[in-house]
Amino acid sequence: MDLETLLLPFRFPFMQNAFLICLIVAVPTALLSCFLVMKGWALMGDAVSHAILPGIVLAYIFGIPLLIGAFVAGMVCALATGYLSGNSRVKQDTVMGVVFSGMFGLGIVLYVSIESNAHLDHILFGNMLGVGTADLVTSGAITIVVGGALVLKWKDLVLHSFDAAQAKASGLPVNLLHYGLLTALSLTIVATLSAAGLILAIGLLIAPGAIAFLLVRTFGKMLWVAVLVCMLAMLGGTYASFFLDSAPAPTIILILSAFFLLAFVRRLVLTRAASRRSVQAQMQAGV
Repeated sequence: MDLETLLLPFRFPFMQNAFLICLIVAVPTALLSCFLVMKGWALMGDAVSHAILPGIVLAYIFGIPLLIGAFVAGMVCALATGYLSGNSRVKQDTVMGVVFSGMFGLGIVLYVSIESNAHLDHILFGNMLGVGTADLVTSGAITIVVGGALVLKWKDLVLHSFDAAQAKASGLPVNLLHYGLLTALSLTIVATLSAAGLILAIGLLIAPGAIAFLLVRTFGKMLWVAVLVCMLAMLGGTYASFFLDSAPAPTIILILSAFFLLAFVRRLVLTRAASRRSVQAQMQAGV
């Protein structure tokens, strides 16, 4: 394959926009994934990403921007989950399953009951090759807000994620941090809507943080590694999809899954090697 063929994807405007949205979306999703992984909120990201469908459909019906409907629905799901789990005997993961499946089902019912030019496939799986200037501007604005907030408050959020009681005793505004993280989650899903869609957004919100967690030992490094891994996977997946004639978003998720498996195998090998060295050291000390 010659150089001209390798550079072919960069000649098309729709591919240029796709690469730009990858660079924009990778930052907030990767940063947020680190906090979701450390806090154990993987299911929360899954719930919110599915639950914004009725908000999108209702926004279409009432003629308001779809992103506003998506954000409101995401916040309703997050707040409803928190209220129900805090005021019932049912565990949070069970409540999340009920809430997000109910809202997702409502969204499907609403969607099939109206006449719409919007493709359900694009809502569910994204339409990265159809990204326009408005999508780039919206995602860029959300990235600046969410990314800036996470970078500025990452130490407070880390303490809140590990030990909320200690964070409260230290004088941190735990409620503000809690709902701020939920707001960042909803906004980030809105930012990824045009690129990855509802269903595949959860992969971008979990995999980069999980991969970085397996590769490094400090949270500061985890943030940087997650962003680099997410950018590499998104750019590589979009580039590969051009030649494979596949959809970019699923290709990106497959690459992230491959990265996770490689990171897991690497950590497994290192752990076993460390165990063997520890056993040998103990045997030599016993001798």
